[in-house]
Amino acid sequence: MFDHILSILIFFPAVAALLGFVVKPAGIRAYGVAVATVEFVLSLVLWLLYDPNVSGMQFLETLPLVPSFGINYIVGIDGISLFIIILAAFFTMLGIATLPQNTKDEKNMIVTLLFLQMTMVGVFAALDAIVFYVFWELSLVPMLYIIGAWGGPLRIYASIKFFLYTFAGSLVMLVGMLFMAYFYYQVTGKWSFALLDWYRLVLPVSYQVWLFLAFFLGFAIKVPMFPFHTWLPYAHGQAPTIGSVILAAILLKMGTYAFIRFSLPLFPDASVLFMKPIAVLAIIMIIYTAMVAYAQKDIKQVVAYSSISHMGVIILGTFALNVEGITGSIFLMIGHGVVSGALFLLVGVIYERRHTKLMSEFGGLADVMPRYALIFGIMLMASVGLPLTINFVGEFLSFLGFYQQSHILTLIAGSAIIVGAIYMLSAFKKAFFGNVTKKENENLPDLTKTELFALVPLSIITIWLGVYPKPVLEPINNSVEAVVELMHEKAITPEAKLKIPDVKAIRIADAAVVKEAE
Repeated sequence: MFDHILSILIFFPAVAALLGFVVKPAGIRAYGVAVATVEFVLSLVLWLLYDPNVSGMQFLETLPLVPSFGINYIVGIDGISLFIIILAAFFTMLGIATLPQNTKDEKNMIVTLLFLQMTMVGVFAALDAIVFYVFWELSLVPMLYIIGAWGGPLRIYASIKFFLYTFAGSLVMLVGMLFMAYFYYQVTGKWSFALLDWYRLVLPVSYQVWLFLAFFLGFAIKVPMFPFHTWLPYAHGQAPTIGSVILAAILLKMGTYAFIRFSLPLFPDASVLFMKPIAVLAIIMIIYTAMVAYAQKDIKQVVAYSSISHMGVIILGTFALNVEGITGSIFLMIGHGVVSGALFLLVGVIYERRHTKLMSEFGGLADVMPRYALIFGIMLMASVGLPLTINFVGEFLSFLGFYQQSHILTLIAGSAIIVGAIYMLSAFKKAFFGNVTKKENENLPDLTKTELFALVPLSIITIWLGVYPKPVLEPINNSVEAVVELMHEKAITPEAKLKIPDVKAIRIADAAVVKEAE
């Protein structure tokens, strides 16, 4: 069983979803929670079996699909993908458990979430470009359905905009994948879409530039980076709570993960060439969306724009092109997933009670719902990067990594984080402090046991990994070192050799220093 644990993790939710169609509506929630819990436990088993001292791919599985064209089912994980898969399983379990009792057509919602889980795990485990692309595209369909069927008044517009933006970018990415397979054929005489085969290719810089841009479009829209971000506020604003939670916690990470899995190791020279332009876009994301968030009256839109702003820091860390920056960006992906997912859950809690998201309708909630206010406060502090919370670790490493590439751009980006503190604290003040001015808020019930079941673990993770990040940080760091080492070996231009550190030489030098000290 453990030899095929990755395939079980990928396809078990889909098989369970198909069987879910015959489950009676009265038992579908218990069935969905049971399936998602088993999936989460399997993801924890994957972590227990994972060897953190091995930097390469583990749990590799291969099955020929169209071998004459080099298309095979290849899956495997390393420290970069392991914890995002666990996060996907965790949030699917929490999302199904906390669905509102009055959810319309509950069976279809739970079945859709299980299908979505299959595509999410598939994306982060796939090591064949075509298999990756199939899961990447299939993930659009359940989310399109979730927004379109259970969303707000503008749900159809929001779902179609989400689909068209991401689908258009993916088609350009597909062209890049086809060219990579063709180039491999020209070099070796055989077709291959296997990512590990592509890693052995050294492409001319002119090819790297165009291929980098082709992949960049697909990944940047998914993140979403400025100026491709306009679909996300609509998607978040119209999606039901579970849709926003999964979107923020997992789906946005597909783009940033893909940069590290595809763009950096395949096109190291182009990555260096585009490093500063992309950093400028990331800083615009951080500042512009933070200012837009400050102007919002809807608390869900504040969290949505805040989510985009923090994705800018992840991009900055990724394109630091060194171990510290990339490790920080991956850790921040996990932190952002935990914190933004929790914030959207918290917004959903108050929406279920008041059926409004306007901050002007609240005030004084800290007196009425103290447990709710406490957890919201913890997540808010984590969102602004307070030390000893999970986001601080990722943001610190991301800035530390990019500081080695540009002192000035890092200083600008770091200063922009202050804007995030301003709008989040302002929103918190409006909603939670002062007198209770609305009669409807006077007797609002505090968090239920089910809501505490979801939010307390997220609060614990937020503080635990902020205080002691080593269990997650160490496996990530080992895998990132392998990626950066590969990038340095494949780099052609002197500038790229200079910007991408020689991890092997650094490791030897560190070992010599330790030996001398002993």
